[in-house]
Amino acid sequence: MESTGASDASVVTDARQSEAAYDRRRLQQWLTGQARAGGVARRDMLRLVAAAGLASTVPVALSAPRAAAAGPGIVKPLPPEWFIVHGTNAEARFESFADTGFTTPVSRFFVRNHTTTPRLDAATWKLNIWGDGLTGRAREFTLADLRRFKPVTRTAFVECAGNARNFFKTQQGRAGSGTPWTTGAIGVAHWRGVRLADVLQKAGLSRRAVDIMPRGLDDEYVTSNGTNYGRVRRPMPVSKALDDVILAYEMNGAPLPPDHGHPVRLLAPSWVGISSIKWLGDIEVSTQPLYSPWNTDFYRLFGDAYPPEGSAPLARQTIKSAFELPWNADLPAHTRHRLTGRAWSADGAITRVEVSTDGGASWRAARLHDRGQEGSWTRWSIPWKPERTGPAELLSRATDSTGRTQPETTVHNTQGYLFDAVIRHAVTVSG
Repeated sequence: MESTGASDASVVTDARQSEAAYDRRRLQQWLTGQARAGGVARRDMLRLVAAAGLASTVPVALSAPRAAAAGPGIVKPLPPEWFIVHGTNAEARFESFADTGFTTPVSRFFVRNHTTTPRLDAATWKLNIWGDGLTGRAREFTLADLRRFKPVTRTAFVECAGNARNFFKTQQGRAGSGTPWTTGAIGVAHWRGVRLADVLQKAGLSRRAVDIMPRGLDDEYVTSNGTNYGRVRRPMPVSKALDDVILAYEMNGAPLPPDHGHPVRLLAPSWVGISSIKWLGDIEVSTQPLYSPWNTDFYRLFGDAYPPEGSAPLARQTIKSAFELPWNADLPAHTRHRLTGRAWSADGAITRVEVSTDGGASWRAARLHDRGQEGSWTRWSIPWKPERTGPAELLSRATDSTGRTQPETTVHNTQGYLFDAVIRHAVTVSG
């Protein structure tokens, strides 16, 4: 088998290399017929190319999507004290984490579905790895096959790119389209599985491979206007696949439940949630760069502050913090309260959390209760004894080991992604 550790000049060799440079290279390769964009409308690819200022070569025709199918919805119970239901999605109430410990129980983990949760049989499930980026024919792996590999565990968050989207509207006056998440589209779990790098090596990864594209087994995604985008799939460079990505089959010490990817899902630590494909069915390994609607139409930043083609496809998440407190909570005056919360960053460990109980006029350092780590969260607390009754705003501000601190505002984008500004949490102090 050819070496999997080396690659030719067209391969992204640094998993943290600028996504803009990566994306521009992919567009150039697409123009010359060296990249594919199955399921992406021709007009969308031409829009990206024209806006990027690249040559206008007419591409080959793109494949048509298949018909959509129906599905059963979310499987697990969604008690209103734990969840806010948004159509096919369920947001965790952040205050419900206060009594849960470090990891998020499966019963309280948010659900982000493009369609509905499929019910798959682990005994008959197979993962198909295929494509011209392999040295030989396609390979199939059962769940039993994956369990024969050396297991690994990652403690990591999965967070929707649109988490906290609602605050673009309520705090900054300009809404972003999509599910109006507050702060509950995140959860941290112990994920157990096998390194994707090990499975790709076993499948015969060629040194000429540049991209992989995992695809789920949920129903095809059809928009309200009838556009069929096919099954959820999103490419990533081989460098990321060989870095820290795993094929997870357990969550918090038990088999993955249906809503969270049973029997096997991809886990791409620190990247936006769409990268961690659930209900994994196949992985294409390609010597040509790949596109899908989930990195052309979706999961880019569009808006006044961005170029017409949008930003590069989203990769890493951002930095946030939140109180484990109901919105508009009633807190008695002249009483000592213990305010608690969590802070997290995709780029580094949380090193500091500051809290303001006077709407941002002054700040105090909170106590950190966990050793910070990149791609996970840190619990924190601070005492507060309010004296003045009436409405108040509580603010938390996190800083990570790279020196990054939550800003006062987030630059607006039309789809409401990556909100990282300090959140003004409304409470009422009662007499």
